Amino acid sequence: MEKDRQQWSSHISFIIATVGSAVGLGNIWRFPYIMGENGGAIFLLTYLLLIGFLCVIPLCCELLIGKIHRTDTVSAFEKINPKFKWFGWLCILTVLLIPCFYFVVGGWIINYIWIFLSNNIPDNFTNYFSSFSSQTWVPCILTLFFLFLTAIFPYKGVNKGIEKANNIMMPMFVIMLFIMALYAISLPGAKEGLTFMFKPDFSQFDKQMILTALGQALFTLSIGMGAVLTYGSYMREDTNIVKSAYTLIICDTLIAITAGVMIFPIVFSFGVTPSAGATLAFISLPEMFAQLPFPTFFGFIFFVLLFFAAITSGISMLETAIASFINQFKMTREKATIITSSIIAIISIPATLSFSILGDFKLLGKTFFDFLDYATSNILLPFNTLLICLIAGWCIKSLWKDNFGETFFGYAFNILLKFIAPIVLIFVLISGI
Repeated sequence: MEKDRQQWSSHISFIIATVGSAVGLGNIWRFPYIMGENGGAIFLLTYLLLIGFLCVIPLCCELLIGKIHRTDTVSAFEKINPKFKWFGWLCILTVLLIPCFYFVVGGWIINYIWIFLSNNIPDNFTNYFSSFSSQTWVPCILTLFFLFLTAIFPYKGVNKGIEKANNIMMPMFVIMLFIMALYAISLPGAKEGLTFMFKPDFSQFDKQMILTALGQALFTLSIGMGAVLTYGSYMREDTNIVKSAYTLIICDTLIAITAGVMIFPIVFSFGVTPSAGATLAFISLPEMFAQLPFPTFFGFIFFVLLFFAAITSGISMLETAIASFINQFKMTREKATIITSSIIAIISIPATLSFSILGDFKLLGKTFFDFLDYATSNILLPFNTLLICLIAGWCIKSLWKDNFGETFFGYAFNILLKFIAPIVLIFVLISGI
């Protein structure tokens, strides 16, 4: 058991680590293709309004609960009320299930890095991706290898492992992302891509797009799985919650937008439909990189970007479960890391094999990989976020007064927390089910 609660060495380290937690495949892989499927600029505008005015509420709540109680997710909810301990474990279940399919994609990324690094670029990425993902052993080995690489950092601790990893990876990530974005906007056809991103077509505005934008915002901010709460528990006492929350939102959103600026000009330059879907990163974009000057360089940089995004988010997921195992079962950090990684390894194998020998195994009509994605993204995350709002709004006395005072923001926060956010989240949950 960790006797002394570790803290971030500085406020900037906290911001970098929390941004690293939020910035993941949701920004670089998921955000562009979802934006492409939902009308481009009008989706972006809806997303910005939701993340800035609604999603900031549960984000502040998780940070506050973590900062106030300075402990793991399970213990924090137990301190609020012993009856809420089960909810802490539900968050841990969520944060254990997400890596089981998320790390499968991490394994694919490692494979694609090797393809471009070795200049062994396939002639047809559609056939290649289908052939590669349907193998039995190689994808499993790569999934476990990605898990191993991720687990190294929480194994070493908050300052020596997690903080150091984010302080190195995130600046490199941002630099490479901007290099790719600057190159993309120099391509012929870039103007059409930027118009698609930034000129709203209000005729495409509908209810389903609002729900999709809200779901993406919750997913990208890592709300509802205890990761933000855990990172918040390592905060210094003088950290301003609201400023930290909006700094996180601004950084996360700028990176997602920059990812779009990197991808859509390339997509429009080659005449590919922006709604290419989840295959955009592993089929459409690699085929386009192969036609660019220096294809190995740009392909390699893009997948290293994806790797950094995936591993920094993965670190926060592992740390959330590890911190709870340490406190709940009086484990050492090393033992908790091994147990957490073992659980994820066992569940991730059938998720990886969903594209090969377990392709016919279905849960609710979905492969095991798709079921994990659906259950966590459409049900558990919105449900957990709903409960966080209800617990923070109705079960923690004077949360808004004690932290925001009787100000306009304080009153607005209270109304959004108690009434507006729960109602919207209930609609999202019903839609997901």
